[in-house]
Amino acid sequence: MSDTDKPLLIKRYASRRLYNTETSDYVTLEDIAGFIRKGREVQIIDLKTGDDLTRQYLLQIVAEHESKGQNVLPVNVLTDLVRSYTTGMQTVMPQFLASSFEMLRESQSKMMENLSAFPNPMVSVPGFEALRKQQEAFLKSMMGGMAAWPGASSGPAPEEPADKNEDIAEIRRQLAELQAKLSKL
Repeated sequence: MSDTDKPLLIKRYASRRLYNTETSDYVTLEDIAGFIRKGREVQIIDLKTGDDLTRQYLLQIVAEHESKGQNVLPVNVLTDLVRSYTTGMQTVMPQFLASSFEMLRESQSKMMENLSAFPNPMVSVPGFEALRKQQEAFLKSMMGGMAAWPGASSGPAPEEPADKNEDIAEIRRQLAELQAKLSKL
């Protein structure tokens, strides 16, 4: 097992300073957020008690980002989270959130594959290429470090078989004919 396969161990000292055990230096919450965005799991332990403080610090990172105007969680979602602590939803919520994020990762991965896997007949529409690049940039920024998450796609898209390329060429030819007929109208 390599070092990046196991969680990065961060120790919290009595002074509340956070110590990266791999690099032997002190880190900030923003440093920890950066490790996570790059796909690294972290574990934060209180040096004196041995308590696992990971959840507490992750919540603090989320709260700081939200307070800086980097709003990801809508108010109604936050309200529902607070309500879930006082209802029977408390037992269902963790599985629901985990499943929802897994579905999001999978759909983002598929969207990225679809954007780059094969040529699109819409390419001939003026401004389409700029729009496609904007969408791709948006998805990449939205995904952040998700590419390193389990289930996320990494690597080039597989090559299309020759007969599929011929089908696409035929569709393009038919589309060109339709466009010519429409322009005559």
